[in-house]
Amino acid sequence: MDDLLNALNGQERDLLRETEPARMAELDEDQLIRLHSRIRRARKKTQKNYRRQASAGVEEHGGRGVSRPKNTQAAQKAEVFEDALARVSGLLQALAAEAAEALKQERLAAARANRSTGPGSDSPAAAGVGPGEARSHSQTTGGTKRDASSQAQGARRQAKSDNR
Repeated sequence: MDDLLNALNGQERDLLRETEPARMAELDEDQLIRLHSRIRRARKKTQKNYRRQASAGVEEHGGRGVSRPKNTQAAQKAEVFEDALARVSGLLQALAAEAAEALKQERLAAARANRSTGPGSDSPAAAGVGPGEARSHSQTTGGTKRDASSQAQGARRQAKSDNR
């Protein structure tokens, strides 16, 4: 591992040091997102370089199996950045879950605060017909039998929808 860290340049080592748990604990969500994107860019760069060297080695050495041992340092370097990205992603996921839960609790508290107490409340729903009150018909469609049939048809549709 020390040989690999020696293979990294100064900026890459500094970037990896920023992924230490003690340092990441001090970061807020926005700072962690910026660190995540920097680590992802570094990982992408090292993977790209590794793949280019590997493909060039295939032509030079005559096969992938022969050229792979010549390119292990680049592969290990890419793996180090992959591990660092996993650490940052895990912490970012935990922070995002906490933030989502906090927003959910805020939303539920706001919904509870605005809950209607029934037909006599001052809510906008109280202006019209409240729950449990029958609507009055001003015009029929041709008689009580047809109205009852239409109402039963609506009830059947609702029951079918509820049973899904």
